[in-house]
Amino acid sequence: MPRKSTTRLTFAVLATGAGVFAMLQSLIAPALPTVQHALHTSQSTATWVMTAYLLSASIFTPILGRVGDLIGKKRTLVAVLVTVAVGCLLAALAPSIGVLIVARVVQGVGGALFPLSFGIIRDEFAASEVSGSISNLSAVIAAGGGVGIVAAGPIVTALDFRWLFWIPVAVVLVATLIAVRYVPESPNRAQGQVSWLGAVLLSAWLVALLLPLSQAGVWGWGSARVLGLFAAAVVLFALWLYAEARSRTPLIDLRVMRLPAVWTTNTAAFLFGAGMYAIWSFLPGFVQTPSSAGYGFGASVTAAGLLMLPMLVAMFLSGVLSGRLEPLLGAKTLLTAGAALGALACGFLALWHDEQWQIALVAGLFGLGIGLAFSSMANLIVGSVPADQTGAATGMNANIRTIGGSIGAAVTSVLVTGRLQPSGLPYASGYTHGFTLLAVLCLAAALAALLVPVRRTGDHARVMSGAAGAEQQAVAPGARG
Repeated sequence: MPRKSTTRLTFAVLATGAGVFAMLQSLIAPALPTVQHALHTSQSTATWVMTAYLLSASIFTPILGRVGDLIGKKRTLVAVLVTVAVGCLLAALAPSIGVLIVARVVQGVGGALFPLSFGIIRDEFAASEVSGSISNLSAVIAAGGGVGIVAAGPIVTALDFRWLFWIPVAVVLVATLIAVRYVPESPNRAQGQVSWLGAVLLSAWLVALLLPLSQAGVWGWGSARVLGLFAAAVVLFALWLYAEARSRTPLIDLRVMRLPAVWTTNTAAFLFGAGMYAIWSFLPGFVQTPSSAGYGFGASVTAAGLLMLPMLVAMFLSGVLSGRLEPLLGAKTLLTAGAALGALACGFLALWHDEQWQIALVAGLFGLGIGLAFSSMANLIVGSVPADQTGAATGMNANIRTIGGSIGAAVTSVLVTGRLQPSGLPYASGYTHGFTLLAVLCLAAALAALLVPVRRTGDHARVMSGAAGAEQQAVAPGARG
């Protein structure tokens, strides 16, 4: 088959897998009340359907990204696709909430599709196609989350919540078969082996941090479980840093994480993720609130999803467009602009949210920001690290964005639900304060993006070819003591 056709098929596989995973991230959230009723469980137990997926993805994204760097990205990609298909099949057949939660843990392995896909594009595509392909894939990933929000209501209404998983089973299986046949194995391999101590410690501190963030609303912020897990997260994080710094084959090379272009991009990812995931979590709930509360529109799940449709369209279009703009403006400029658009959208929302057109406008503005930010973050990381570190570095970037999202959603939840009306619904002021916070977080992300160093002419080509430059010397095996 001609190289051009192989490249297109490879991109189609990567986009399908990553898009399905992003969709699974948000698809189940609007359907949680339906799941709770169908499986005869409590609301607090049903939330574990989301929490289990978050924890699993956070653990497996950087670990399997590194495994792909070591043993081969195609081999790891196929294994991950098969695992996601099994997880979706198990969820579709789940007879109880416990089985569904286990299925969501299995699906979370799919988080590794992001770093593996970026790595395969870097290794296999022509240098002139890498930036645009990463932007296009980032647009698909961003749009996948939007598709989940928009599609959940119609699917559950027309079919059943189990079809939220049956459909991905079929799609992922087809993608897996194409991957086995046509996706080439990447030639770039990192040296060494998986640092299992680093993997265990990374998993431990992520769980200790994300679990209380997701469950604090149920357990209570001042409860012993929440405070104890936060303390454990700090200790485990320090141990992980110590172990990785001393390892000859670290899971996450901290020298790479300290590169100026990497740590500044990750900082922006953390802050922007805090705003983005909170908007995804709370804006649908806002529009579904009965107007008797003094705000909201009493929208159904389907109607709420349609109000988010402008976000879906805008994030996809701006993500694709960023691939064309990146050579002209630079990824730093696009990341700054994306975060600034997010700040503008949230600021607008804090001041004006009385009409449905205002919600649709905000959704579209934020979607433009997401599309620009997602693609530019990926391009900045990929263009700044050695080829054999691509999977681990992009995996950590995705993880840092998720951690920011968990913190942003948790803090916004405190602001929104801190004071409740006699009806049990939040006051409008809670949402106003929450949206104001998100505007500040996105503005901080834009300021962090301004700190990203401007890549000099020739830097991208040098990194892509693996030539020894000043930054690569800092992470070369011989540089370790």
